[in-house]
Amino acid sequence: MNIGKLYIVATPIGNLGDFTFRAVEILKNVDVVLCEDTRVTRVLLKHYDISTETMSYHQHSDDEKVNKIKKLLEEEKNIALVTDAGTPGISDPGNRLIESLVQNLESVEIIPIPGASAITTALSISGFPTDKFVFMGFPPHKKGRQTYFKKLAEKEYTVALYESPHRITKTLTNLSEVLDADRKICICRELTKKFETVYRGSVGGIGDMRVKDKGEFVILVKSL
Repeated sequence: MNIGKLYIVATPIGNLGDFTFRAVEILKNVDVVLCEDTRVTRVLLKHYDISTETMSYHQHSDDEKVNKIKKLLEEEKNIALVTDAGTPGISDPGNRLIESLVQNLESVEIIPIPGASAITTALSISGFPTDKFVFMGFPPHKKGRQTYFKKLAEKEYTVALYESPHRITKTLTNLSEVLDADRKICICRELTKKFETVYRGSVGGIGDMRVKDKGEFVILVKSL
């Protein structure tokens, strides 16, 4: 049985110039682009003069949507999966789609088209040890939040986490409550964008950093 291919395509995390030639070519030639938010992806597609059909796939997509994607592949349609920014499947529901397709379409070919990732971008400029690191995604909003930060404090490797502008102040306070004051920290804001800012220092000096509560954040805590 011949079926279509699924391409996992990394997109820029801010600067549209960070898109790869291969990614552009793939998006121009597939039959459908699955998007976290079609409005966001269309900005990228328009920038590169890509007119491929788009379809939404996000964290709230149900089994019916997954079955529709499966049917398209069975019809020998080639599909690309993108997220709003960065690599699909990293703190993103793409991993659930891939798991379902692998289980239900044994011959499906899933092809990575690598590119930008906020985690590796932040780690690359941190100066912290990166031979081993722990990625902890976004902290829980409520349930399990205290446990999350307690576990983070116990990690012996460099820790990376994401945070939104709405909770960055609260998260930095939480970190100061569980980490030693001299523990090194690197806060990356709006990576690759116009107002990219990198704050460096120790946990005890977080207040002096005057971190703006606007934009998307990657927080790195140096290993013990």
